[in-house]
Amino acid sequence: MRPFGERWRASYACDPWASRGRLYPEAVSPTRSDFQRDRDRIIHSSAFRRLKHKTQVFVYHEGDHFRTRLTHTIEVSQIARALARSLGLDEDLAEALALSHDLGHTPFGHTGEDTLDECMAGFGGFDHNAQALRVVTRLERRYPDYDGLNLTWETLEGLVKHNGPLLDAEGKPTLRYVERGVPLAIMEYNAVQDLELATFASGEAQAAAIADDIAYDAHDIDDGLRAGLFKIDDLREVPFLEGILAEIDSRWPNLELSRRIHELTRRVITRFVEDVVAEGDRRIAALAPKSAEDIRKAGETMVCFSKEMREADAAIKRFLYSRMYRHPEVMRVRAQADQVLRDLFNRFKAEPELMPEEWQADLPRDDEPRLARRVADYIAGMTDRYAILEHRRLFDVTPDLR
Repeated sequence: MRPFGERWRASYACDPWASRGRLYPEAVSPTRSDFQRDRDRIIHSSAFRRLKHKTQVFVYHEGDHFRTRLTHTIEVSQIARALARSLGLDEDLAEALALSHDLGHTPFGHTGEDTLDECMAGFGGFDHNAQALRVVTRLERRYPDYDGLNLTWETLEGLVKHNGPLLDAEGKPTLRYVERGVPLAIMEYNAVQDLELATFASGEAQAAAIADDIAYDAHDIDDGLRAGLFKIDDLREVPFLEGILAEIDSRWPNLELSRRIHELTRRVITRFVEDVVAEGDRRIAALAPKSAEDIRKAGETMVCFSKEMREADAAIKRFLYSRMYRHPEVMRVRAQADQVLRDLFNRFKAEPELMPEEWQADLPRDDEPRLARRVADYIAGMTDRYAILEHRRLFDVTPDLR
């Protein structure tokens, strides 16, 4: 019998019993593996709870049925577990990574990140991936012996590198960090505990990353239709979606709209998941990895879309970008959200005594970079609702964000 109900793992999966451990050593749990403990610590964190009232695309009070960061995260977790199970990876680690991947996001979705990045331009910028690492290693303060959640090396590695290596073999930044460099928060932590930034992450982290893409594609279609930003037949612009709609209409020619939309989104998820499993199986078979290290050193992603599905994914994202993310109504609310966060940042930076007492502690007023980072940490942790309430407390006029 496998301990704690664990399922079969392939030789290339991360093994919780062979983990590289935690920064602060802890006794082994008699009831849970290390990756299960990581998952549970993430779920019980304050940052995870706050995802309930953080924007995915639509601000929380625009409707009860739109995705929030929390519901999106749960959906990503479900898809990540399905992928991990099919590919022989550790489900608990994949789940922990899916649950933690958005912990560094600001209020008001990507607008908030863009705004804080501009506000922090002279102080190292703002990056939600680096912020997630700060959350789980510094900003969560729950335990008497250390700051953060003291997660395993494998969870921290996957959190930072789920989209691929951050450095090349020569130590130069890669991906979106080529121009500005790897964020200081990541490099500072890496100096304490080497996350091997020049290698790929585990298969479990790759499963969580692709699950995020799948959830975005399917559920932003659903939310966009629900919001009336486009009509279901507009989706025929995307050949992949047109094919699925043709299947649905052929089998159920008079299906009511709500069921038609649900059938579309569930088929999108199914096609993508089945494609990733097939492509992952193909790549893993070609590599013949014997360990998780072989996956990390493969030189390419193992858990990913096939060429055909990469094109379908890109086409869906192009459609959503033009018809949803850049829709005039969405852009109007984004501009209001930008103003709220910009006002808050400038006010707290000028008058840090307006922040709660715990955020003022040990904060030298003559250290501007440290002050700016503290303000960014405070604002990044806010929910949409709290940011609006803080703005109303400090300013005479607050945008309605509707």
